[in-house]
Amino acid sequence: MVGYTMETDPDSTSRAIGKELPISPKHSREICSMVRGMEVSVAVDVLNEIIELKRAVPFKRYKKCVSHKKGTGPGRYPQKAAKAILGVIESAMSNAEYKGLGVDSMRIKVIAAHLGRTQQGWMPRAYGRATPFDHQTVNVEVILEEME
Repeated sequence: MVGYTMETDPDSTSRAIGKELPISPKHSREICSMVRGMEVSVAVDVLNEIIELKRAVPFKRYKKCVSHKKGTGPGRYPQKAAKAILGVIESAMSNAEYKGLGVDSMRIKVIAAHLGRTQQGWMPRAYGRATPFDHQTVNVEVILEEME
């Protein structure tokens, strides 16, 4: 991923990218689908509730052995991914403040998670051996838009 997936009007939008975040691609996709289209203040509150284990993220795909949570269905509490995505949203909010846009009247227009670079790792095994264990990274892009 080199840039943003959408061309936007720079006078009414702000954007930010988090590159090669060491979080789960599945968790980040599920969180992005949950907060897409929300107002920024509501999305920040939702992500803080996920971090505090008060709200579960509903899982839409690959949920075979995931237990149901009260009020959401099958889901989990992906705290690490929520913290990373909250950081990218706060960066986009800071960019909006720098541009002079009203942060209180903005909504999340685009939020997407793409696979980043895979970092090779090794897992130690018995008798001095090692097994390859790769770590996936995620690129998260956020575009905020002013509401009318």
